[in-house]
Amino acid sequence: KLKTPAKIYYKFEGNNTSGSHKLNSAIAQAYYAKEQGLKGVTTETGAGQWGTALSMACSYLELDCKVYMVKCSYEQKPFRREVMRTYGASVTPSPSEETEVGRKILAEHPGTTGSLGCAISEAVEVATHTDGYRYVLGSVLNQVLLHQSVIGMEAKIAMDKYGIKPDIIIGCAGGGSNLGGLISPFMGEKLRGEADYRFIAVEPASCPSLTRGVFAYDFCDTGMVCPLAKMYTLGSGFIPSANHAGGLRYHGMSSTLSQLYHDGYMEARSVEQTAVFEAAEQFARVEGILPAPESSHAIKAAIDEALKCKETGEEKTILFGLTGTGYFDMMAYEKFHDGVMTDYIPTDDDLKVGFDGIPRFPGNME
Repeated sequence: KLKTPAKIYYKFEGNNTSGSHKLNSAIAQAYYAKEQGLKGVTTETGAGQWGTALSMACSYLELDCKVYMVKCSYEQKPFRREVMRTYGASVTPSPSEETEVGRKILAEHPGTTGSLGCAISEAVEVATHTDGYRYVLGSVLNQVLLHQSVIGMEAKIAMDKYGIKPDIIIGCAGGGSNLGGLISPFMGEKLRGEADYRFIAVEPASCPSLTRGVFAYDFCDTGMVCPLAKMYTLGSGFIPSANHAGGLRYHGMSSTLSQLYHDGYMEARSVEQTAVFEAAEQFARVEGILPAPESSHAIKAAIDEALKCKETGEEKTILFGLTGTGYFDMMAYEKFHDGVMTDYIPTDDDLKVGFDGIPRFPGNME
């Protein structure tokens, strides 16, 4: 369709009921929670993919599951919310009046549409105040990237079997779970000097933690109750716009991926929302899979790279991660088709508000 000499492959993670790669980590985390003797777990979810996966995993293992869903996604994606409830989870729009930190955030930001940072704070508070419960996270942390390395391992085994070596590996980037998982075996080869690849992280222009953030120790949540992490961040107080790619609306990035980017092993680019949905529609019409808005960021970059090959005549091999399906994202597709979807890019002044809240101590924010 693109009439490019490039060869394009994608690793599809949507062929399960949760509709995404998130089940890879949810099953493992629920299993260990059960082994630990817990009654239940709390978590946050953006687009709802993680919450859906964790609610499924908890239902298998007979654990209670309390999900704090970013308010704009709670309202934009009611069907994904209902899937979580079908699997037995309780789902609360965040920030809420249920927690101390939620009430504080609402007082400071009346009418806010929320963020993953807000939802994390609420889930952590409930876990620490409820006997027999622990908080679990579906992205960012190293154990999640470890669980998700199955994505890259499966992709590499398949490509090795057919004698295919990708030149460019692309993934959407929110907290970093799918991207970190996809690139893991390939990055290992690059770090050991065994092979060379280009790695591209793709994020929304509305929440550009890698491309416009700073590399510093920062809080992982808006309520500042979690430990500090060294990462590319927009500041824990940054509240992103109500972008339809809810899974990418996080102010920070995995410490592992942040370090790789900082050391020059990985590239990053940001893309605008309408261009992402144009790519999603083009992909759906050719491949027959309706992609999630998050995944479509990787599709957009893959198309761009393939078209560059068309200009140069280079026969590059491109691999991207198709993290999940978009069947519960039809309100977003409706806005795109009706021509009312907008592109929001924060100004430097908008970003300064978040940067001002990053902890100041010797060696940080220098």
